[in-house]
Amino acid sequence: MKGNKLALGAIVGAAAGVVAGILTAPKSGKETREDIKQKALEAKDKVASGKDELIFKAEEVADDVRAKAVEVIDSVKQHKDKTK
Repeated sequence: MKGNKLALGAIVGAAAGVVAGILTAPKSGKETREDIKQKALEAKDKVASGKDELIFKAEEVADDVRAKAVEVIDSVKQHKDKTK
């Protein structure tokens, strides 16, 4: 939980820094809007990439949990058969 808050804080801080940098740069309004649009698209792509990676890792963990569950069930069945 603490790690999630730290990551969220880092993301918000980085976003605030980017926005502040864009808004204080000596550019025209049109250029600034284009920069903001570009940075938003880059952020969207990073989030999408992170989401895909998170889903992949969650699937790996789920597969590991399933495998361990099968091992435990088999072990319990074997123990039960031995005690008969």
